[in-house]
Amino acid sequence: MADPKGFLTTPRETACSRPVAERLGDWNEVYVPGSLLPIISKQAGRCMDCGIPFCHNGCPLGNLIPEWNDFAYREDWGAASERLHATNNFPEFTGRLCPAPCESACVLGINQPAVTIKNVEVSIIDKAWDNGNVTPQPPERLSGKTAAVIGSGPAGLAAAQQLTRAGHTVVVYERADRVGGLLRYGIPEFKMEKVHINRRIEQMRAEGTKFRTGIEVGRDITATDLRKRFDAVVIAAGATVSRDLPVPGRELKGIHFAMEYLPLSNKVQEGDFVTPPITAEGKHVVVIGGGDTGADCVGTAHRQGAASVTQLEIMPRPGEERSANQPWPTFPMLYKVTSAHEEGGERVYSVSTTHFEGDEDGNVQSLHLVEVAFEDGKLVQKAGTERVLPAQLVTLAMGFTGTDQENGLVHQFGLDLDARGNIERDASYATNVGGVFVAGDAGRGQSLIVWAIAEGRSAARGVDRFLTGASALPYPVKPTDRSITV
Repeated sequence: MADPKGFLTTPRETACSRPVAERLGDWNEVYVPGSLLPIISKQAGRCMDCGIPFCHNGCPLGNLIPEWNDFAYREDWGAASERLHATNNFPEFTGRLCPAPCESACVLGINQPAVTIKNVEVSIIDKAWDNGNVTPQPPERLSGKTAAVIGSGPAGLAAAQQLTRAGHTVVVYERADRVGGLLRYGIPEFKMEKVHINRRIEQMRAEGTKFRTGIEVGRDITATDLRKRFDAVVIAAGATVSRDLPVPGRELKGIHFAMEYLPLSNKVQEGDFVTPPITAEGKHVVVIGGGDTGADCVGTAHRQGAASVTQLEIMPRPGEERSANQPWPTFPMLYKVTSAHEEGGERVYSVSTTHFEGDEDGNVQSLHLVEVAFEDGKLVQKAGTERVLPAQLVTLAMGFTGTDQENGLVHQFGLDLDARGNIERDASYATNVGGVFVAGDAGRGQSLIVWAIAEGRSAARGVDRFLTGASALPYPVKPTDRSITV
């Protein structure tokens, strides 16, 4: 155990954010660099080392949280890094981007503020990089087997790294011009600077993983060709089909999916543009969708100099405390103020967009909305609550509906889909096509980054068993889905 009285004597402290005025002037991460180092050992000491660590169950990766909390408390950063990497290929990603269901399941959180597990995690991995403890781990020998991974998001990268380390020759195909998937072009720089992706990619290249960018499977290369070249294929293409809003005026210029808007801003940071082709500068911006992607649009619009930013959500505002139907240790739906919301703008709940209006040139100028409420389980509009918002830029951040089927990937492989439009798979993540596996959002549907990494690791084990007959990769700590037994 770390500090036997830590949870009694040490109050919860989290990372310090930079002042709003300062961070709106750049695209760097919002937290004060180094602000965790003076406090993190004591924060790790708040861990109770429970007899039954429910944080394990809360974490889809089954992270060994009490163990690395203990090492962090003792400032044994090398051992802490080893324990952290035992279950997670990319803790610098999850430590920055995961909503931390582990903290919701923390036993201390029953009646006190939970352990800052996410802050401890990111401190361990950042210290590991600083100390040179993160090094390439190439396989001792090659198996002679080959595997293709389609998609370089967290699921694809995790699967590729595990398979490479098992001795297989792995090629990752990415349709964008750079590796990283939504980590690269869907996550704003102020949430995660891309240096964290770049150095992981260099580590993976040093281990032997090969990357092919600008190639879309289904268009630039057929599924048939891919199956001829490789012994196994892992589809980790994500759930990239954005949910649309089919209301009058949707065709007006200035209305974009979030994944049309956000990548262009990231391309500015990569040096591809001086200014983004779609910008919020000087405009009244409305973001439709109250989730994390919507918050990313809010923060991006602030940095681009929007005249105003309003975020709409069709559901009621969540409570600030657990409701009776979301008891500990489940992950509750709580009202959350992200760094983007701290920076300004208005959040409006229980409203639905009825239509858009534009000018004579076809540019969107306003958005009409109405308040809604649930009655007998149905969402109904409240009479007399209509109003109009100015809107010269609208971003649709309402989630995703499944994997892309227009590029031919699903049809060319002959894959079966489930009722939600996701690619079906069995307990080993195998599809109905021999030698073809699926991991992450493409099979699970839109989900968290921590689930993507967990599924990538588990799918890699299924592929390894398929290629060799007996997997050399470690067993997953826990099944990654209630419907799947691994």
